Amino acid sequence: MDTPKPKVTPKDFFLWLGAMVALYISAVSFILLIHTFIDIWFPDELMRYGDAYSGPIRFAIASLIVMFPLFVWLLRMVHQDVRKESLKKDLWVRRWLVFITLFIAGFVMAIDVIILINTYLQGDLSVRFGLKALVVLAVLIGIFWYFLEELRGTWERKPGLSTAFGGATLLLVIASVASSFFIIGSPETARLLKLDEQKVMDLQNIQWQVVNHWQQKGKLPTNLAELQDPISGFVAPIDPQSGLDYGYRITTPPRSFELCADFNLEVKGGAPVKTATRPVPPVSVHTGADNWDHGIGQTCFERTIDPELYPVLPKTR
Repeated sequence: MDTPKPKVTPKDFFLWLGAMVALYISAVSFILLIHTFIDIWFPDELMRYGDAYSGPIRFAIASLIVMFPLFVWLLRMVHQDVRKESLKKDLWVRRWLVFITLFIAGFVMAIDVIILINTYLQGDLSVRFGLKALVVLAVLIGIFWYFLEELRGTWERKPGLSTAFGGATLLLVIASVASSFFIIGSPETARLLKLDEQKVMDLQNIQWQVVNHWQQKGKLPTNLAELQDPISGFVAPIDPQSGLDYGYRITTPPRSFELCADFNLEVKGGAPVKTATRPVPPVSVHTGADNWDHGIGQTCFERTIDPELYPVLPKTR
């Protein structure tokens, strides 16, 4: 007598589909988060500092908080169904999705190893790149092994082992998300950093308006109100945090001035640091990230206009 084929109910279909979608999003998010840790621990000197809480990182943290517990819960439900009705282990949706996952994990593992070996043979293998490749490999090996045991029915036969593995993995994810607030910084720190970045952008804008005023009139403005231009529509920005005007004064006539603002964090070389502040040296007006290093609290940037780079423009009749 032929064994009856189990029928796939809408519940079965969406439980397995939801579990796999949650798995894929969780895996990518976990890899992205650990890669961010590696970028912080082993920074690339050729790359400028970026926002630690950029869109991809925020998405990774939020996805892990929501999607991985959802994956664990959905998978627990399907395992309970299989234990109640053993025929459900042969559902086509289960076998197809598990085999697809095994194929993707195995294929990407092979590509990852090929890239790792090729980079090593070229002599370009850095610690940073090697660790990132190993993280991808470790995650994929874990996924491949888990679903290989899924096909063998290990988790249905040994529910205690399944619970222990799921709990350990959940703790790993929780630890990674919790660590992100210590390694990357809290969302509050990110908010303060964005406020400081806006202040620097405002000061840069004011600086170029001061230079333009010098070129047009041959003298520095006595205050920021003189920069107001009804034709261009420029109005000197104010501190977005306090609502007060930025500091400005002429230091050494006729070409030196300083701009001041209150900052929340110390920034050195374009990146937040935790070391003691150092004075900002006077520089000629030019572009450059180090131009805007600042400490915590009131910081003033002294600027001297180079008349060769920014000559006074001749007046036209």
